[in-house]
Amino acid sequence: MNVTAIQDWSEANQRYLSAALAHVHCRLEVCAAQVEGSGASVSSAETRLDEAQQDRTRVAESLPAPSALESLCSAFGLSPFERDLLLLCAGVELDSSFAPLCAELQGDSRKVYPTFSLAMKALPAAHWSAFLPAAPLRQWRLVEVGPGDALTTSPLRIDERVLHYLAGLSYLDERLRGMADCVPVPEEVPPSHGVLASRITEILSNEGVLANPIIQLCGVPEVGKRAIAASACANLGLQLHAINAADIPVNISEREALARLWEREAFLSSTALLVDCEDLDGNDGRDGGSGKDRKHAVISFMEGTKCMVLVNSRQPLIFRKRSALRLDVERPSSAEQRALWQRALGPLARGLDGQMEGLAAQFNLGPREIQAACNEALAGWSNEQEELGASGESDDSGELSPVLWDACRAQARPRLEDLAQRIDPAATWDDLVLPEPQLQILKEIGVHLRGRSRVYDAWGFASKGSRGLGISALFAGDSGTGKTMAAEVLANDLKLDLYRIDLSQVVSKYIGETEKNLRRVFGAAESGGAILLFDEADALFGKRSEVKDSHDRYANIEISYLLQRMEAYRGLAILTTNMKSAIDRAFLRRIRFIVQFPFPGAVERGEIWRRVFPEKTPTYGLVFEKLARLNVAGGNIRNIALYAAFLAADSEESVGMAHILRAARVEYAKMERALAEGEIGGWT
Repeated sequence: MNVTAIQDWSEANQRYLSAALAHVHCRLEVCAAQVEGSGASVSSAETRLDEAQQDRTRVAESLPAPSALESLCSAFGLSPFERDLLLLCAGVELDSSFAPLCAELQGDSRKVYPTFSLAMKALPAAHWSAFLPAAPLRQWRLVEVGPGDALTTSPLRIDERVLHYLAGLSYLDERLRGMADCVPVPEEVPPSHGVLASRITEILSNEGVLANPIIQLCGVPEVGKRAIAASACANLGLQLHAINAADIPVNISEREALARLWEREAFLSSTALLVDCEDLDGNDGRDGGSGKDRKHAVISFMEGTKCMVLVNSRQPLIFRKRSALRLDVERPSSAEQRALWQRALGPLARGLDGQMEGLAAQFNLGPREIQAACNEALAGWSNEQEELGASGESDDSGELSPVLWDACRAQARPRLEDLAQRIDPAATWDDLVLPEPQLQILKEIGVHLRGRSRVYDAWGFASKGSRGLGISALFAGDSGTGKTMAAEVLANDLKLDLYRIDLSQVVSKYIGETEKNLRRVFGAAESGGAILLFDEADALFGKRSEVKDSHDRYANIEISYLLQRMEAYRGLAILTTNMKSAIDRAFLRRIRFIVQFPFPGAVERGEIWRRVFPEKTPTYGLVFEKLARLNVAGGNIRNIALYAAFLAADSEESVGMAHILRAARVEYAKMERALAEGEIGGWT
């Protein structure tokens, strides 16, 4: 309805409520006259009752739409007696003349409130079943029973939310406001998401066997599932409110009370419910069963709630008592993401056509993430322009590109704090000392990452299937030969996040938990194409064991699952190992790049020594040819250099050969090796 129609209905609704209250008031007057025993008084009261009935009928016929009272009675199945009892409770709140009548009929000046006993006495078509806890008035908390010695004489009070609804005022119940968020309807959704919204609208409009099913929207977080649900509900003329699964009580009675409250609110405010289960605990049961209890409580709540329910989750939940339909939500396509970038950037998009192609190729973001990245980038860019003395309306968007890229990285940054460590890459190609063949392979990895959008999408390789599209690499070599540094160099060069995966947290003895953790790792990293570094991965990727028991069988399943995810992951997954021979050859065939990191020779060690000290570090008398005789890998060289720097700083001297000799003795002791005379001969 438009504003004028709403105002017309509101005024008519008020007139109808007043007429309905007057009719109930006249019934109380008739009852009071009958108690008094005066025929004239009874006749006069009955005349006023007939006039009130006619007035209510006349006002009802003039309503442009059903009144709030009649809509409520129809929705909750109230009988005429229950309707009049509800009006009696409302009358005490809205009309001061009701209270004296209640006291008069109950013979006690203190009882200025309605009771069941008074209703049975004064209202027609009374029936005892209206007082049952399962009857509409009490089940839906339309009226509350106050403290008293007996049920029939206890005070009755209309629920405040219901009272305001009858008056034509709608708002979210105060008891729900703290846990529920109103989900705004987006101005526009990507076409692929619009198709899903239309599908949901069609499903929820169905009156057949699957009428009012639970709709499960499954997919990674921030993919736009809330926007899809809100769009579908708007098509049905409904609002959408969301609650977190963690806020649903585990206690049965509290959960049931919440379900009834939501069902009532679904009608009163024409709203649907979205239950956010993205952070719902898994079913591992390692936390004393609380995870299972929480999951059971959430499912029971949704199954027991008769209102329209949608679910936002990563993986589908299993419902047994209510029909449910699953819809998988993917991130917008590359073309849709480019359109979202253009709309979010506005006029500045004209100068970033090429960059937006790269953004859409690298970052697989949803609508909300794209808008947030643009807001952050534009704010940061404006501040930079002001500092440079440029106007805020400058069309020079060339400097916006790196700021926008960093904003996208922040938005796409996966939430993997418990499974991975984010490494801020600082190493560059100049810091990496490797033979030319290995350097060339590393640079070709970057070529594959930069060109994957063109090859996969524009040239059609992705249409042949997702298997094999993942870019995987194995870095093999002894400890300290530069495997982790090479990963840092790639991340720094490509301006991507680098995550070292903690295999001790990923691999679990509980069946199915390892796959669940790996799914989290790859799913979270997918949006930004982060580089995943599985350090010392031979513990996980070793030769497949002979199946002797169920644990061996599940271990092999875990490895196969990991390889499948690596092949489908469109970022870069790097495995490092100290023992390439320990990895099954079948796994090696499915890895795109294999880089062998050799132990550095004297020439390479000398070059590492030349590059290991920062420019600001004071040095004196270093002979790199002599330092190169130390037969250690690059990682050990860095440890020795850092230790020597602390020794020199403590002595307030420049780093010299004597400091390095002391540091080398400490490092060799850690390795349980002795310094040979040939390594340090002639140093002093």
